[in-house]
Amino acid sequence: MRVAAIDCGTNSVRLLIADFHDDLIEDVERRMEIVRLGQDVDRTGRLAPDALERTFKAMRDYRELIDQYGAVATRVVATSATRDAANRHEFVDGVRAIFGVEPEVVTGADEAELSFTGATKGLVRLSPETEVPQGPLPPYLVVDIGGGSTEFVVGSEHAEAALSVDIGCVRLTERHLRDAGDPPSAPALEAVVADIEAALDRVEAEVPVQRAHTLVGLAGSVTTVAGIALDLSHYDPARIHHSRISAQQVHEVTRRLLAMTHGERAAVPVMHPGRVDVIGVGALILDRIVRRFAFSQVIVSEHDILDGIAWSLAR
Repeated sequence: MRVAAIDCGTNSVRLLIADFHDDLIEDVERRMEIVRLGQDVDRTGRLAPDALERTFKAMRDYRELIDQYGAVATRVVATSATRDAANRHEFVDGVRAIFGVEPEVVTGADEAELSFTGATKGLVRLSPETEVPQGPLPPYLVVDIGGGSTEFVVGSEHAEAALSVDIGCVRLTERHLRDAGDPPSAPALEAVVADIEAALDRVEAEVPVQRAHTLVGLAGSVTTVAGIALDLSHYDPARIHHSRISAQQVHEVTRRLLAMTHGERAAVPVMHPGRVDVIGVGALILDRIVRRFAFSQVIVSEHDILDGIAWSLAR
């Protein structure tokens, strides 16, 4: 069975075309475009016309690939920026015209469930001889740091508790660092930290994070931090996927990124051009999570909500 999954977030729109064989997923094509759909949504409450057009252009290219590869089912999921926008009907109408299917503007809870499924499906395998899990110890805390929101999910085989909070690398960068200098000033960064910590107060109150033995980190901010920590000469998903980045490495990479100018960040070998202006805040969100909940390391996953969408089609 060949399916197509599309994840439209605040910062990027991504495509996964995948085949399923006996409960295993095999990538056929995986693409990502930085479109910044959530441009100024935190300030205006609306999707900007140029942001919509960037997104639709990427989606038209994806439609051509879906047709080329012959996927039999397509699911389009949109998350934080679209949830927040007063004119989200413009996005819905545009996507329907391109794909012929209704895009699903999912709730934070649905987003968390999809992220958990995508991140943990391949994380633990059972030994056929002993039936003992080989690999990271559940329960997991899966953290998906997006452009507009961050999802926290605790569970073992399935998501058991989840919360989406409005801290994301695009949202907080636009809110606090737009005119904060290069590199950003200490007071501006303190304002970012205050927003993160307020959100983490909610997480601690509503999600049993203390039950989790393993922190699993998802999405571009986390994978970029991992690529820097691993000192990669180029972005290598195979090296990054399921890498283990220590808390100390997270702290050090975050410190370095926040002290860099825009030009210095752009020169980092693993840096996607569309993340240059928001990676400092993305790293800072991860750093505060590691500190707050006292994890010694984060396991980095290249598989996330996009894979969860694909699994939902297979089911």
